[in-house]
Amino acid sequence: MISVKILPLFFSFVFHQLPAQDQIQYYVSPHGKSTADGTSAATPFASLETAQQAIRRLKQAGELTKPVVVNMLGGTYNLEKPVVFTEEDGGAEDTPITYQAYQEGEVIISGGKTITGWKPFKNGLWMTRLPKVNKGQWQFRQLYVNGTLRQRARTPNQGFLRVKGFPDGGPEVHYHTDCQRFEFAEGGLNPQWTNLTDVEVIVYHFWTDSHLPIQSIDAKSRIVTFQHKAGKVFTNDFTKEGARYVVENLWEALDAPGEWYLNKKTGILYYYPMPGEDLIKVEVVAPVAPELLRLEGKPTERKPVTYLNFKGLIFQYAHFELPAGNSNDKQGSASVPAAITLKGAQNCIFERCRVRNLGTFAFDILDGSQHNQIKHCDLSYLGAGGIRLNGGTEKDHPLLRTAYNQVIDNILHHYGEIFPSAVGMLLMNAGNNEIAHNEIHHGWYTGISVGWVWGYRRSTSIHNTIAYNHIHDIGQTGLLSDMGGIYTLGVSPGTVIRNNIIHDINANHYGGWGMYHDEGSTHLLVENNIVYNTKFAPFNIHFSKEVTVRNNIFALGKLEQLSRGRVEPHKSVFFENNIIYWREGELLSKKWQDQPYKFHLSALREPQEITSTFDMDYNLYFNPTATLEQVKFNGQSWSEWQQRGKDVHSLYTDPMFVDAGGFDFRLRPESPAFKLGFQPIDVSKVGVRK
Repeated sequence: MISVKILPLFFSFVFHQLPAQDQIQYYVSPHGKSTADGTSAATPFASLETAQQAIRRLKQAGELTKPVVVNMLGGTYNLEKPVVFTEEDGGAEDTPITYQAYQEGEVIISGGKTITGWKPFKNGLWMTRLPKVNKGQWQFRQLYVNGTLRQRARTPNQGFLRVKGFPDGGPEVHYHTDCQRFEFAEGGLNPQWTNLTDVEVIVYHFWTDSHLPIQSIDAKSRIVTFQHKAGKVFTNDFTKEGARYVVENLWEALDAPGEWYLNKKTGILYYYPMPGEDLIKVEVVAPVAPELLRLEGKPTERKPVTYLNFKGLIFQYAHFELPAGNSNDKQGSASVPAAITLKGAQNCIFERCRVRNLGTFAFDILDGSQHNQIKHCDLSYLGAGGIRLNGGTEKDHPLLRTAYNQVIDNILHHYGEIFPSAVGMLLMNAGNNEIAHNEIHHGWYTGISVGWVWGYRRSTSIHNTIAYNHIHDIGQTGLLSDMGGIYTLGVSPGTVIRNNIIHDINANHYGGWGMYHDEGSTHLLVENNIVYNTKFAPFNIHFSKEVTVRNNIFALGKLEQLSRGRVEPHKSVFFENNIIYWREGELLSKKWQDQPYKFHLSALREPQEITSTFDMDYNLYFNPTATLEQVKFNGQSWSEWQQRGKDVHSLYTDPMFVDAGGFDFRLRPESPAFKLGFQPIDVSKVGVRK
């Protein structure tokens, strides 16, 4: 591994404060009394809402003349609905309002409910009755035992089933075609299953996971029909192979330790304990609240929530069920909400918080949210992704634009636990944001995604900075395809991707890329990144325009090193001063051809005919297992490649890394890369800062 020292988050809940006389202080405790005045740790308020009301009274009386600190005493604050802050609850630049953990003890804001009353059932199973479930007042799809997510009863326990046939059209149909049924292999599905319409089939496509409740099963034709359509054909890739799927929430599949089943009709919850688990002693929790916290301003009315800060808090357990008709077919699991939502929020901060064990995204930073910070937080074991930024498009009101936010020094790991197609950090319609010094790892899909407009249309996703992030172990188990450590989409002038380290990216049939420029990625600057150990190319273009890629190290792709999917009549990439180092796989895969096209130099001249659709020069290539004569440059020899005007000044020689076998890609002083103008890449600042 590269010697990047990733420092752990320092979760001390004691913050530097102004002297007491320069602050207004309140205290809250989950054990507080409704009659308390909240002015001391001995007389705390009983809820956050009570503190909210006290601060509102200060503002209405004109007495909010100092910063306000709400000190939250240790304990668990249980919620069944989110705490909502509006423009009435915000502060100002010189009088911010802060909710923070007070002294010792964890402050936990929880949307979960502890489940008790367990009794032995039979065959090693335990059961308990939940009256609210059979009354239709509660349902859940996550269950946690001692803080660890347990598996809904599923079949098969390991591996996958495979779609056999396509009554609505198969591989010959475009992959965006909606389908509502498929043919299964003999013995795959059973119409006699208990509570059949509660059983869910999860199908893994290219870059999505479809969650499909069963409507009916025809045993004779072996066709299963779902309650609504999936947005993709039931094929896994562009072959005739059927997609992989599993079956969940199935009583008959409750056969392995750690599995559970909720019978919604009877209200009985069954659990198969792990070895050594005593259900009388362990804590079993299921989520109740759909959200935990919401900042809800009114951006088009110019009434934002401002200067509201949250420090040292733990947020956990939030529930989400896909609404009827939604199978989670949007790219990046974009239809799944978040536990903490900022809308019309400005200059608000979440600092040193932990967000864990959710069925959702952690944060949504939405319409009209600007100049907010999420920093030094730990986001883990999330049903969907970590942080999503999204706001108004170019067609929407300008006050709905989401911009100038910072996501810095956070650790995000084990995301996509329920919806594996979720992106770690997803920037959709959002510009001028900084995503920096984060560590992102152990996700099933893309680490950071930037842009939300396909092709060369106008986008508000501009001038974003993606820098100094450490992204690794993405695409776990090769579950999905079409992903990257960093993924870009659409026209993005001013966006810079620099000084990131990306490694160990896996995928299913295609797309375990390190840097992935998808449809219409335009006017990006990609520099000083180190990308290595990818299943597919460390650097990939689907199709793009005028992307500048310079001073990067792309190393050790397993199947390919540099790939480009489409030739278009313009310059797709300026590729210069990069080092490409590999031991196996193809150097230049797919379409590195040129084609003639007309280019207008100015309105006063006739259009000039240009041939080159990409420029490459001053790069260093090396494969220690092959001579230059053995290497092919898109099917051509080195001399033929240079005769096309490619890599005329480039070299094929050992870059002299300190230890390529140990993934230390620092260059020795005598490296020939320096003669080409390559600049050393400082990895010491990559990742989370203390």
